[in-house]
Amino acid sequence: HEVTDEHGTVRLAAIATYGDTRHTLVDRSNYTGPYLPGYIARTSSHTKRDGAPTRLFQALDHVVGNVELGKMDHWVDFYNRVMGFTNMAEFVGEDIATDYSALMSKVVSNGNHRVKFPLNEPALAKKRSQIDEYLDFYGGPGAQHLALATNDILTAVDQLTAEGVEFLATPDSYYEDPELRARIGNVRAPIAELQKRGILVDRDEDGYLLQIFTKPLVDRPTVFFELIERHGSLGFGIGNFKALFEAIEREQAARGNF
Repeated sequence: HEVTDEHGTVRLAAIATYGDTRHTLVDRSNYTGPYLPGYIARTSSHTKRDGAPTRLFQALDHVVGNVELGKMDHWVDFYNRVMGFTNMAEFVGEDIATDYSALMSKVVSNGNHRVKFPLNEPALAKKRSQIDEYLDFYGGPGAQHLALATNDILTAVDQLTAEGVEFLATPDSYYEDPELRARIGNVRAPIAELQKRGILVDRDEDGYLLQIFTKPLVDRPTVFFELIERHGSLGFGIGNFKALFEAIEREQAARGNF
């Protein structure tokens, strides 16, 4: 459909996917307004802290969806067939499991990898996985987390922490592991600075990335944010999966849902 105001016309089309998730295609080629018809430009009343960057984030890096057991391949096929995406990565087995819980994940993306949708489904394991917990509390499939791309994750974490955002804790043993230092090599940020903030680091054949995850945004254990700073790497931090899942399991146990 089309929406018009004094700045022109915007064409919109929505595609229904898993659960209540919708992808909206937006054509703003004939529109000169600040966003969409009905919106006005405004200046934030929030006072920027001294030394804070004008923009903490540059883009939406990826959106992760959780679906029911046995539904992941259905939605992977949907994105490939309907939206012209291709399979970018697949994670199964020990790479994406802990001693107690497991899941399966596939990533679909558009041609230039600017749009990336990892899709998770639960796997059979000893205990209830984070995906099972999400599906129960969300009431079905939906978006699990949104990853925000930043050029300065250290500053972003400091600024958000100062504003009251809570991040998942990473144990000191993660940073003290000699295999980690051997695997990641040289990175821009000192390990001590990453450790102080709980930031995870991973390297692949294309480069490395830094990432950290917030706690759930609401009182239900559902949607959360990831902050990610990429230096060549196109991956998703496979070397950090176990550390991340164990951190989530600690939160699940504290909630009595593990």
